[in-house]
Amino acid sequence: MLAARKVSSVEVTEVYLRRIEAMNSKLNAYLTVDGEGAMAQAREADRRLAKGDKALLLGVPIAIKDLELTKGLRTTMGSLVYKDFMPDWDGAVSERVKRAGAVVLGKTNTPEFGFAGTNENRLGDACRNPWDVSRTSGGSSGGSAAAVASGLCALATGSDGGGSIRIPASFCGIYGIKPTLGRIPRFGGLGKPAPNLTSQSGPLTRTVRDSALLLQALAGPDERDVMSMRETPPDFVASLKQGVKGLRVAWSGDLGYAAVEPEVEAIARKGAMALGELGCEVEEPGLSLEYPLLDFVSIFSTGGYASYGHLQLEHEDKLTDYVIENFERGKKVSGLEYARSLNAVMRMTAQVSQWMDKYDLLVTPTMAVAAFAVGKNPAEIAGRKAYPRWDFMPYTPVFNLTGQPAASAPCGFTSGGLPVGLHIIGRRGAEATVLRASAALESARPWSGQAPAVS
Repeated sequence: MLAARKVSSVEVTEVYLRRIEAMNSKLNAYLTVDGEGAMAQAREADRRLAKGDKALLLGVPIAIKDLELTKGLRTTMGSLVYKDFMPDWDGAVSERVKRAGAVVLGKTNTPEFGFAGTNENRLGDACRNPWDVSRTSGGSSGGSAAAVASGLCALATGSDGGGSIRIPASFCGIYGIKPTLGRIPRFGGLGKPAPNLTSQSGPLTRTVRDSALLLQALAGPDERDVMSMRETPPDFVASLKQGVKGLRVAWSGDLGYAAVEPEVEAIARKGAMALGELGCEVEEPGLSLEYPLLDFVSIFSTGGYASYGHLQLEHEDKLTDYVIENFERGKKVSGLEYARSLNAVMRMTAQVSQWMDKYDLLVTPTMAVAAFAVGKNPAEIAGRKAYPRWDFMPYTPVFNLTGQPAASAPCGFTSGGLPVGLHIIGRRGAEATVLRASAALESARPWSGQAPAVS
């Protein structure tokens, strides 16, 4: 509609800013709103549109997760330490958002440094779930997911080091995809960034096509990022039209180790079987992995401590308990333990690669549970004792460790009206296949017309 001049970017941006003003106090999806800057960008976008400029996201209002550096716009990292930090440079994601012509509405809520799967920090109230504001939006891209779900932006960026795009996508009933590790460059961070072994930026949107568009704008090599994939990305939008007939799909409800609430597993199973109705060959081969949690936590906490641990000496009184817990764990990981964890990851990656020789896609529930009350992470799941910090998200860290693309697509609701996500995992570099399957599911079982309570 923007390109056809049926509506102006100024008009659309004004609508979103009014909605943010009216609704953000209920959700705390945004940490910073830049109304003046957004309107200036929208006016410039309209001038460019009038001249026939065809930049990919020209004039589209977007929200950027507050882990991404934004020149001249407050970047807090979800931390009191950076509460007033104003970068004088853009990170790679922000650069590409602006290069594509999008209008930046503001910065979305995140747990401190993205270190949690829920969205609490010390800057204010927790980010709330639009389907039920007593419940978590998920994290660490919870602000972006809540903003998209409630109509406070058209698109949003997230990042995912252990599930942080897919967790809130599942809990908030929207679409989110974590691309292959290195597909989107992560250059431009704070602290003292450690080598990136698990984290990848990516889109959170209401539709699969919108994610494909945003992924197209963000993907591609960057020589400043040593982990950046050097190949030119494919046309993700064109891939949506290819269909799914004949794709080989493996379904697993638990990957051999996960405790999952029966209702959630049943809803996700129906979503997986719907792929069979669309022409995929769906099998349940009894896939089984060793639970990778301890190895993931070893690698994740060490990377977190290497990047931000110095802040514990300088600003411990400003840090959250979960960040301090991460640092304390990370500083105790020995070289031997770290090497063993890396070896375990290599074994697991080889095992998953063998599965992917036979199957185009793996499919699981995204989460073991639906969204739970803020501050009340489940201590029991399906009758089994659970570690509250991690066990509600048993499926996602695996594919951060293996580096594969993985998405969460809405596939139904619990009896209590809470969204459930289907976890769709592809081969390394095969985001297009994940998007194809997601688009087919969306076409057969549309979700974008379903509105949460706060919308």
